Amino acid sequence: MQYGMIIDVDKCVGCHACVIACKAEWEVPTQFDRNWVHRLGPSLTSDGMAATYYPGLCNHCEIPVCVPVCPADPVNVTFKDAKTGKTVTMEIRATWKDPFNGTVQVDRERCIGCGACAEACPYDARFIDESLKDDTSLGKVDKCTYCMPRVAEGLEPACVQTCLARARIFGDLDDPNSEVSQYVKKGAVGLTSKAVQIGPHGLYYASKKGDMELLMQAAPQEMPKVSLRRSMLTRLTVAAQTHMKEIGLLGLAGGLLVQSVQDDDKE
Repeated sequence: MQYGMIIDVDKCVGCHACVIACKAEWEVPTQFDRNWVHRLGPSLTSDGMAATYYPGLCNHCEIPVCVPVCPADPVNVTFKDAKTGKTVTMEIRATWKDPFNGTVQVDRERCIGCGACAEACPYDARFIDESLKDDTSLGKVDKCTYCMPRVAEGLEPACVQTCLARARIFGDLDDPNSEVSQYVKKGAVGLTSKAVQIGPHGLYYASKKGDMELLMQAAPQEMPKVSLRRSMLTRLTVAAQTHMKEIGLLGLAGGLLVQSVQDDDKE
């Protein structure tokens, strides 16, 4: 199984209901977005003037570059397929790709807020909420999770349920009879470029050539560089904060590490 989402831009009216539904469902702070709707055009294309919308979200990629850069301490977790009962035990950090449904998930409790995964994502689909920093982190990562708790209960993702135009379609891309698979047969594709080929499972369909050109122009053109130094400093900062709290000293060393992380983030 590989869950994916189709965006039919022929149907999208740019109402932003999907964005609002996501914020309401997951209590996303106003300054952040788990998904978004950007207006593209009007611009001249090979098919004349075109204008459309780009509804975006985490693509739950086949090769999720956000996963290997996570520096959180690994733990062994056993996953169970709800349909077959089959289990798989694997080592994961604070973000991972589910072995049974192909989605990319996060554990905000174990996230240390280093921002490495957010930096690695070429689609800018992750954010770090620094207001959630605690004794074990400098903030918490968040992103679209395809509303897996809702899906587990037989419901659609909040954005899909709310889309009045039915421009968002969710389902199993590995099922040849699913609606999402039918869209793939019609020509739905991921937003990729020569430099970014990581298998996005968020796919776009447009019957107009000009609209698809605008969408492909919105695809990321390069893979981001991840600041490993910042990740290392974050781990040191979290460790220092924890240790100093234990001995009753949140002193100069911790303060210097925090400042170093902040300075690195500005570079």
